[in-house]
Amino acid sequence: MSASSEFKEIFSLLKKLSEAFGISGYEDEIRSIIIDEVKSVADEVKVDRLGNVIAVKKGSKGSLKVLWDAHMDEIGFFVKHIDDKGFIYLSPVGGWWDLILPGQRVRILTDKGNIVYGVIGTKPPHLLRPEEREKIIPIDKLFVDIGASSKKEVEDLGIRVGSPVDLDRQAIELLGDKATGKAFDDRAGVVAILQAFKSIDPVETNVYFVAAAQEEVGLKGARVAAYSISPDVALAVDVTTANDVPGGDPKEKVAEVGKGPTITVADGRSASGLITHPKLLKLIIETAKKNSIPYQLSVMSGGTTDGAIIALTKEGVPTATLSIPTRYIHSPVEVLSLKDLANTAKLIELTTKNITREWYEKEILGH
Repeated sequence: MSASSEFKEIFSLLKKLSEAFGISGYEDEIRSIIIDEVKSVADEVKVDRLGNVIAVKKGSKGSLKVLWDAHMDEIGFFVKHIDDKGFIYLSPVGGWWDLILPGQRVRILTDKGNIVYGVIGTKPPHLLRPEEREKIIPIDKLFVDIGASSKKEVEDLGIRVGSPVDLDRQAIELLGDKATGKAFDDRAGVVAILQAFKSIDPVETNVYFVAAAQEEVGLKGARVAAYSISPDVALAVDVTTANDVPGGDPKEKVAEVGKGPTITVADGRSASGLITHPKLLKLIIETAKKNSIPYQLSVMSGGTTDGAIIALTKEGVPTATLSIPTRYIHSPVEVLSLKDLANTAKLIELTTKNITREWYEKEILGH
């Protein structure tokens, strides 16, 4: 069975979002696609001054505000330098593992608004000294070759220092319900909240959909969006590391692809991570069990999500993070299960239906 036969709609949406250009701070293309997807089902849609997409489905007057967040930006690069021969050097935006970069194809967004393609090159392997062969080549030693012969030729195309760059990669189906592509971190999360937002029936709560900007460079979009919305409860949705591959330590696997959405108990390090509100954690687990949704629990010592910054908004927001297990995160070949993605959307929707005023006042406020 191909990935799209059972999950055709969800793969089509994931592919569209995955392939869009949208590194941190330059989310224009991905933002436009998201607005087109959400505007027909939202009561209101706006873009704030940092570039977040904020949509709302209104509940009853005076009802709770529940925020759903997923970041739309992807890791990428800025042009750092153009040498006299037309070779382009890059500065990373977000966290890259330099090992995977040589030989990748890239897209450069020019000042003219068009795309120029190039490849990441380095010294030929035949010319590497023995000691060089054993080392990962750092990004400052790599360069992009667009086929130009001079700096002027590059600049005439509209490429300058600061031009944004992403990897050129299509999302494709693998066996079963698996798919692979770039920027599943966190376009998969955006798909999950989009699907849930489209399908959720009118509920008591006000549901706020946030496609956040600039997560990969410091959780920036979520910070300002949460401040403006001032939610009562929040669900952040992201991907999480699936170390379920050969050579992986079972104690460090975090999650497994195909075993259901991951519910974060705690992540990050003490000062920067999220400890999920215990009452909200309990509600999500009970919702999953009641509706036969498979789930995994995660305690992760490194890395965090928008949930960490949302939780600290104003007087504090009870927040949980739901994640889609994904292999090879921060690479152009991330792999996930479309069934996990569909179940994440389902769990978001059903949990939100259970976030009632009665539950909130009893479990969160202790009344």
